[in-house]
Amino acid sequence: MNPQLLLLTLCQGLFLTNNVAFIAINGLVGLALAPQAWMATLPVCGYVAGGALFAPLVGRHQRALGRRRAFQLGLLVALLSCALAAWAVSERQFWWVVAATVLAGYYNANAALYRFAATELVEPAHKEKAISWVLAGGILGAVAGPKLAGVGKQLLVQPFAGAYLLLIGVALAGLVLVSLIRFPPPPAAVAGAPAGRSVRELARQPVFVVAIMASALGYGVMNLLMAATPIAMAQCGYEFDKAALVLEWHVLGMFVPSFFTGHLIKRFGALPVMAVGVLLNLACVGIALAGIELMNFVAALLLLGVGWNFLFVGGTTLFTATYRPEERNTAQATMDFWIYLTMTLTSFSSGALVTTGGWSWMNLGSLLPLAATGAALLWLAASRRDRNNGTQGA
Repeated sequence: MNPQLLLLTLCQGLFLTNNVAFIAINGLVGLALAPQAWMATLPVCGYVAGGALFAPLVGRHQRALGRRRAFQLGLLVALLSCALAAWAVSERQFWWVVAATVLAGYYNANAALYRFAATELVEPAHKEKAISWVLAGGILGAVAGPKLAGVGKQLLVQPFAGAYLLLIGVALAGLVLVSLIRFPPPPAAVAGAPAGRSVRELARQPVFVVAIMASALGYGVMNLLMAATPIAMAQCGYEFDKAALVLEWHVLGMFVPSFFTGHLIKRFGALPVMAVGVLLNLACVGIALAGIELMNFVAALLLLGVGWNFLFVGGTTLFTATYRPEERNTAQATMDFWIYLTMTLTSFSSGALVTTGGWSWMNLGSLLPLAATGAALLWLAASRRDRNNGTQGA
């Protein structure tokens, strides 16, 4: 940990405060304003769809503006999108709420790169720990996000409109912090040097594909269940404060393990840690299917968060070894595009599943991507083992 990494960790905490508040309120805002009940999670879907839509543009801005200015631009977009959302909710304009969340997707895709920027603030030998430490900043979001949503619920006449106004203050704080960070300059272009491999060439690496797949599907399953939790709990008769409590434990599960995930990856390797992440997700599904008591929701979402952490930190660590410095913006934008595309699909389907099929069917539906993730990890581990055996035999 160094002062620059600490500032970036705080920025991550403020980013997750925004994310958790969005998850806590967007589905309920959608449920109150949507023309049809199955549209309830469209504001959540808009947030991640905006991330997928803007991920390539964010990559270009990172290349053209550098880390600090690009991150500052993302926070300015966050200010604008929260102001638009506050107005839209106050005026009960559902489609403008969706538009505001799509716009906020630029900030979502932009701040998601904090984890990669962290590796540039430390020596290469410490990249696993740097990724973990920055993601650990999400603990701030676990505590502040639900609290902010609860305070903002009744701040204005229209429920939750005030929460978006409070998020403007969160974005302003992030803007101040990111302006204090001194990021190293990007690699200088050298005349005649190769421009870097294309996405098609990068994707010929099995590790590149599996890292993206595991991260995207792990994020997708987490988002599928998390986005629907406030709605599912409302359907079960729980008040908003209980849903906020469950989300708080969930986000703590997502980020508290970051204090030691980097150490685990350093000791055991990324693939075993990611495999444990898949098993924790399966345990989450089992507990969720066992009942709808408050502790079922708490335990399931807590395990879901820890499983996501192991998959995401492990996948990101694997991924950083697949590209050269001059390829970083292209590679990172590609990974986040697929993550946000997967999250878009799961955000949309979560609203339809939870309002039509119910909480149980949602959990059963998550078993397919979990099985695919587990199979991909086993395949990569086997291919690495075969390659090592072949090298030793030679």
